[in-house]
Amino acid sequence: MAIFEIKSAIESILFASGDPMPAERIALVLDIPVEEVFACALRLSEEYERDGRGIRLVRMENRLQLCSSSEYAEFIMRALEQRKSPKLTKPALEVLATVAYFQPVTRAYIDKVRGVDSSYTVGILTERGLIEPCGRSDAPGRPVLYKTGDAFLRTVAISSLDELPPLPDLKSDEGLKKLKDAAESFAVDGQIMICEKENIPEMK
Repeated sequence: MAIFEIKSAIESILFASGDPMPAERIALVLDIPVEEVFACALRLSEEYERDGRGIRLVRMENRLQLCSSSEYAEFIMRALEQRKSPKLTKPALEVLATVAYFQPVTRAYIDKVRGVDSSYTVGILTERGLIEPCGRSDAPGRPVLYKTGDAFLRTVAISSLDELPPLPDLKSDEGLKKLKDAAESFAVDGQIMICEKENIPEMK
């Protein structure tokens, strides 16, 4: 297949899917190496951004998805008569940072890092898809383990957890402050991306 055909096929598959699609599945369908899928997806992404298109192609680890451009989120919500999701609070950002940097973690671990009960906040972040259960710990009682979800990667505009800024050593007395500073860096000032079948909450 020619490059333009591969790009068009990827675009069509992602548009029809709506949900994140594993690149390996696309590669299997098109009978091409997965590296070529990622390369063509990157070209598409660059073209959308360069041309000021209303859609964006985002990569989340090994998955790809088409989303609307954050620049037009306000118009989309008004057209679909949707209300903005509540902004995340500082406690929510602290929990999100803890999960992002130390995943998979239990709620007890999150509570220990923050020094307060985080059950309500964990529930809110889970409901929004920013974190998600990923199994159970071997500790007594087998508590639920949490990791970040696809919505987290989209919201902070990164393709992989490897792109997170480095976290300083938390063994010092300033550990929690540094973690809070890392949480602040997750904030996306007034921008959201809307994907098929779901809305990604605004963060500040």
